[in-house]
Amino acid sequence: MSGNTFGKSFTLTTFGESHGPALGGVIDGCPAGVPIDIDTIQKDLDRRKPGQSAIVTQRKEPDTVEIYSGVFDGKSTGTPIGFVIHNTNQKSKDYTHIKDSYRPSHADYVYDQKYGFRDYRGGGRSSARETAARVVAGSIAKQLIAPVQIQAFVSAVGELTLPNPEATSDYSFIEQNPVRCPDAAMAAEMETYIKQVRKDGDTVGGVITCVAKNVPVGLGEPVFDKLHAVLGQAMLSINAVKGFEYGSGFAGAALRGSAHNDLYNEDGTTKTNNSGGVQGGISNGMDIYFNVAFKPVATIMQSQETIDNKGETVTMEGKGRHDPCVVPRAVPIVEAMTALVLADFTLRNRNSKL
Repeated sequence: MSGNTFGKSFTLTTFGESHGPALGGVIDGCPAGVPIDIDTIQKDLDRRKPGQSAIVTQRKEPDTVEIYSGVFDGKSTGTPIGFVIHNTNQKSKDYTHIKDSYRPSHADYVYDQKYGFRDYRGGGRSSARETAARVVAGSIAKQLIAPVQIQAFVSAVGELTLPNPEATSDYSFIEQNPVRCPDAAMAAEMETYIKQVRKDGDTVGGVITCVAKNVPVGLGEPVFDKLHAVLGQAMLSINAVKGFEYGSGFAGAALRGSAHNDLYNEDGTTKTNNSGGVQGGISNGMDIYFNVAFKPVATIMQSQETIDNKGETVTMEGKGRHDPCVVPRAVPIVEAMTALVLADFTLRNRNSKL
């Protein structure tokens, strides 16, 4: 299996499976001398970990990160940063009923066809548990690119949508509610809806909005590695993501150029930001903002018709511990992947001119 490494100058390679002994990663390219706060990394992991509220999977994992190399006396040494997160609460027996069957909308069938073998315990490598390693690396990337600030939040759950999420400026309430929505009234409504969906044995999707502030001008390469293109790749690599739009997004397609163009102020900033902080594939110094759409979690607690590895029709019902809505726990993952992209381009930008 290839494709386990992300980035070109600041790279992350991840390893591990959902029900294996551990997950982990190796970060290469992090310059020496970057202050690394382990407590900050752990706080980001705690925002992603299972079992943190009544509206997420009840798998209980401490998700404690152990850094084995690349950090000494609170700073990066310039050598590869290796880390591990041990799995402690696997219940592999919850998946024996799908050993020979394929869950609808999961990676089971395609893994079996591609590799001739699959780890059915929680999906193995295809499990979203792999993203824990991304959060560790993303937290380190955030510390590298400070004072850039990255904030993601839930802006939609099902048909419940926060109006004009990109205009949100008060982020103080995001971590005070389990949905991670910045609006108190909408957060309460979303939470009630997710709980009802869980009672129905069903799941629901949603949207995460992300805003990056204090991004300098010049990040991104203007042809194949446009900043927004790599951000799109990063977001679409996250489990369950179905869509990515930045700036005006699809709504911009309905506008005329006279309404869509971002006119300049004398200092080089723009009066509007339909570009979403990116022009010509390069950051322009304005806020970068984008939306990431997540599908409903594929495992539902209802009977569904599927096929087994003999091609015969069978009936199956989801078992185990699963999220009724993935977006609250995906917020730190979106932030992490954004930080990895910006850190990579920050280092690459050092070679842009003499």
